[in-house]
Amino acid sequence: MSVIETPAVHHRHPSKRKFDDDEEELSDLVCVRMRKDEPKAVTSCSGGSGVLQFFVRMMSEGNTIVMKAFPEDTVKSIHERIQSMKGIPLFEQRLIYRGKQLQSEQTLAECSIQNDVILQLVGRMRSTEYPQAWQVINDMISIICSLCRGEIVPDSLKTIKALISSYMNMTPRIDSESASGYFQIFISSNAPAVLVTLYLSPYSGNKECADSSIRHLLTCCRSMWSKALHTQCARMVLAFCKLLMRVGSHDPLYLSCRSTLGSLLETTQVSLFALDNGNGSFKDQDIFPEWITYHDIFPFVRELANSLLRDLDSSMESPSRVGPLINDVADFSSFLNPLREGIAAMRLLRIDKHHNDLLLVEEIEYLHLLYIQLLNKIDQCLQKMGQSMPSQGIMEGDILYPACSQYLSIIKELYQISKLYDGAEEKLWSVLKRQRSVLCVLIVKYAKRTDEHQWILEHRCVTNFESRRHLAMMMFPEVKEDYEELHEMLIDRSQLLTESFEYIARAEPESLHAGLFMEFKNEEATGPGVLREWFLLVSQAIFNPQNALFVACPNDRKRFFPNPASKVHPLHLEYFSFAGRVIALALMHRVQVGIVFDRVFFLQLAGKNITLEDIRDADPCLYSSCKQILEMDSGFVDSDALGLTFVREVEELGHRKVIELCRGGKSLVVDSKNRENYIDLLIKDQFVTSISEQVSHFAKGFASLLSNSKLQQFFFQSLELEDLDWMLCGSEDSISVEDWKAHTEYNGYKETDIQISWFWEIVGRMTAEQRKVLLFFWTSVKYLPVEGFRGLASRLNIYRSLEPGDRLPSSHTCFYRLCFPVYSSMAVMQDRLEVITQEHIGCSFGTW
Repeated sequence: MSVIETPAVHHRHPSKRKFDDDEEELSDLVCVRMRKDEPKAVTSCSGGSGVLQFFVRMMSEGNTIVMKAFPEDTVKSIHERIQSMKGIPLFEQRLIYRGKQLQSEQTLAECSIQNDVILQLVGRMRSTEYPQAWQVINDMISIICSLCRGEIVPDSLKTIKALISSYMNMTPRIDSESASGYFQIFISSNAPAVLVTLYLSPYSGNKECADSSIRHLLTCCRSMWSKALHTQCARMVLAFCKLLMRVGSHDPLYLSCRSTLGSLLETTQVSLFALDNGNGSFKDQDIFPEWITYHDIFPFVRELANSLLRDLDSSMESPSRVGPLINDVADFSSFLNPLREGIAAMRLLRIDKHHNDLLLVEEIEYLHLLYIQLLNKIDQCLQKMGQSMPSQGIMEGDILYPACSQYLSIIKELYQISKLYDGAEEKLWSVLKRQRSVLCVLIVKYAKRTDEHQWILEHRCVTNFESRRHLAMMMFPEVKEDYEELHEMLIDRSQLLTESFEYIARAEPESLHAGLFMEFKNEEATGPGVLREWFLLVSQAIFNPQNALFVACPNDRKRFFPNPASKVHPLHLEYFSFAGRVIALALMHRVQVGIVFDRVFFLQLAGKNITLEDIRDADPCLYSSCKQILEMDSGFVDSDALGLTFVREVEELGHRKVIELCRGGKSLVVDSKNRENYIDLLIKDQFVTSISEQVSHFAKGFASLLSNSKLQQFFFQSLELEDLDWMLCGSEDSISVEDWKAHTEYNGYKETDIQISWFWEIVGRMTAEQRKVLLFFWTSVKYLPVEGFRGLASRLNIYRSLEPGDRLPSSHTCFYRLCFPVYSSMAVMQDRLEVITQEHIGCSFGTW
């Protein structure tokens, strides 16, 4: 008789098992025989003198198992081992010997059990709550055991996968309580151990069959059930992970199981303890057997951390080797998050040392040590990366080592861990400040819309303009180039503001997220060039003081804030929402519109308070007056020589109106003790209260274009005012002809052609305003990005036109293309260029 001897299984509650105990689980597998005349599987207890070997025959199935036990072992212990092996509840088991039922409290010796006797196991073997599920699992195990014995089973892979699918399909998809029994059957039946045994089987084709079957099961876990069942799925996958970890940490199937478990942990209940009704008392984990504990997770965190440290070392030695690092970072984050959240919750609850048996003492100490190791390692990596960067920094299109793409994710994990330990955050930000230039390159190159960037933007000291702009732009949806999804507009130039309002303000935000398609009535031109022109024109109209929506700052006519008297326009609040959408769309499409916000407007959009220094540009006279009041001699102010009370006079629709800054303000005299309060209230009333509705509607319009409208305030909080200036207005520098030439290519002409030499010589002699008009004629770009021509969407092109030599130049603004014929002389070329660089002509004439 051929047998496979295995150690005894000591039944424990799943929640109380140590991780290392599962090293025995592969050998706990019981292969049931398929023929009635030959017992095939043996399970044993510890050996020694007086050990009995006997057979247990299951009458309902004809299967026989061989067991070993001591004479002093009880019948109950045999029942428990059978339950552990076969999943048969204790109350359904009846052991019969010599026609008598054995009693649970009796020992084997008292029952006269001797070597090689046969016990009959009778009862309704599958009279469980889920008989069909038991049958499916038993059928699958029977097939796998046959394969493990080297038997040939036709269509074994197809059959096993079909049984797995059948089992999964009969499991409830939503109700966790109902589904729990099905998941428990899968684990209690030792199905994971059976499948892993097949994976380790030496017989040809068995490993491939097991690999495909287990991966099929993983796919079902990821895709079939709702998040409510992810805890149950995670327990099942955890069983595979523990078994396969012994096969090897680099085994592909183990890595796939570990990755699946990590993804399930994102929505899985993980607990070390449970609190009773919030009163701080602890319940036994036995009450929550379906939960995964932190002790289950910790070995994977340790394993992944060690891999991550090795990967970081490799990334410095061989930066092109990135595959393992990508996988390890993703899995490390998945396993670390619940452990980190558990430690944070424990600290929040201030659990005392009385519960040290429940605390994650080892895990807390290990994670702190790991934090220090990882921080030092990432510091070295960033330093190494900085040494390999060109002296002028990374330019657009430059290629970094692939491994660098994962550094930002690791830094984010370090940030999350740093919140758990005193002084840890300071160490992190100290490193990042020192490596600021490298960090900014990582942000620009690798930060994605799917990531969460708030943690970086809250610390602007480690970023620069390019990185802050990149992260802020990630808050907008990506502009699509699919014309079928674009929001189409057909605008009459003579009704520009009114019709633009109808198209933008009345649209559903979702229809604007994809992008815009723009045409002017009775004009052939379409495409990005026309859209850029529309942005410029509509922005100028919105912020034109004649439309009473915004007020220009006296000292900077390009800087605006909402007009407190905008209510003269009956739809003024709707127009402010419209204005917010237009500015958001301009940013989203990366068009510089030449409009910037005053500080009082910017700060309110960011949800911040306004101080005296903030009104310097908005109202220089008031600023100067308030400064004088604060600097005056106290005795002079207290003499009431100023004659001020807590009121403000405003002119509204041609009438003077007195507004009290506080209750009883008309009778409250300004003195040296309350003058600071007076100035604060004066500023608040004039620059906050009077325009609060306008700011609110602008903010709502702006927020409607963000991927998440709740990020509106944070968008402005993440930027400096100068950052937003550069994003909306671009470069303040005059156009550099050399930079222009460096970013221009030729088609039909060569750079050495005389016409090209004439062209650049003429451009070099133009005024700054003529160059702007020429650039706009060529590209529909009036304000260059802060990076200059490098910041444009593409390089510029000069094309040779086949038109007669006396024709004016033409342009294709969508493609940044300027076309002109072969002019006979510089004088002719200059004459033609002077025509198109006139403001009233160059803005649209000859373009398409």
